Amino acid sequence: MTPRFLLLLALLFTPIAVQADEGSKQLQLFLKNLTTLQADFQQTLTTPELEGTFITNGTLYLNRPGRFRWEYAPPNEQIIVADGNRVWLHDVELEQVSHRSQHEALKGTPALLLSDTSPVDRHFDIRELGEKEGLVWVELLPKQKDVQFNSLRLGLIEHELRRMDMSDSFGQVTRFVFSNITRNTELQEELFIFDPPSGLDLIGDL
Repeated sequence: MTPRFLLLLALLFTPIAVQADEGSKQLQLFLKNLTTLQADFQQTLTTPELEGTFITNGTLYLNRPGRFRWEYAPPNEQIIVADGNRVWLHDVELEQVSHRSQHEALKGTPALLLSDTSPVDRHFDIRELGEKEGLVWVELLPKQKDVQFNSLRLGLIEHELRRMDMSDSFGQVTRFVFSNITRNTELQEELFIFDPPSGLDLIGDL
């Protein structure tokens, strides 16, 4: 083989290095001009106290700024709605509705990252993690101290959010895998309005 041909093979089969700030760029491009988002998700929860992993599935609806809806499918059916003013949690099995001021409920949370339109570094410190499992990863560390999680890791590809891994101070890890993602399509206004069903226990601020 000629030296030129060997050089060509080396270029073809050598992995392309991920730029040092590629994760931040992917995240910025994902959030740029994002108005609505719909995606299916699978959520897994791993906790040190209990053996095994708990898996739930559902659908996310997002309408920026400030509104979202998470629907968890049976048998663990729950609906979480942020209407721009309050966050509502409807536990269908328990026949219970809880609600809280949205400003207080979302401070320093992953939901704030998705629903808020302010710069990411306003609420989080950003750390590049490089490429793994075919995704480019970035870690967000909340600047606010009194929050429920320590670290949020985001896996992105082609400016889409595919994974979100959250670790909390109790050693629990919650992982979201997103699929069937549609971006900036019209969503029904009713998705982001919650009218508590009559006859259910209604609990004030959580």
